[in-house]
Amino acid sequence: MLGEKALQKLDSAAQQQLMTTLHAMDASVLHRNREQFSKLLKKVLIAHSVSLSTPELKALMSALSERDPEADICMTKGQPEADVGFRDNENVPLGESVYDYFQREVIPHVPDAWIDESKTDALDGEVGIVGFEIPFNRYFYVFQPPRQLVEIDRDLKACTDRIKQMIEGLSA
Repeated sequence: MLGEKALQKLDSAAQQQLMTTLHAMDASVLHRNREQFSKLLKKVLIAHSVSLSTPELKALMSALSERDPEADICMTKGQPEADVGFRDNENVPLGESVYDYFQREVIPHVPDAWIDESKTDALDGEVGIVGFEIPFNRYFYVFQPPRQLVEIDRDLKACTDRIKQMIEGLSA
């Protein structure tokens, strides 16, 4: 817990008081709602006269928390909060509706996914960034098989012989 940078800045007396306060909490209770846990933590801190700044409180919450797929969905201003660990993007074929593609290709695999409609293209103002992918290897690369091993060995031997002759010329 004290590995969090903001908490390391506390003096040793404040760190000790914080540890004592946290030991007063029931460690056997698993909290699966971040908002409820935050309220409980603040209440316990106030009851033990521990005052933390916002960055310190955020660091403490981070230190005491871990990602739990069974937990309640975290909400911010009534909207589900995106889990950055699961954030992804898709390449939608040009000319196809982002929403149609989303319903057909994404929702069957991730039913609780949603489109971040704040990401819009500067040119067309539509949801999603317009761009193109040109797979150069697919269209322009022509495979050239490697030379035969016998041919490579012959070239290496010739090179080695030239180096030996040069060394012999230096030592003569």
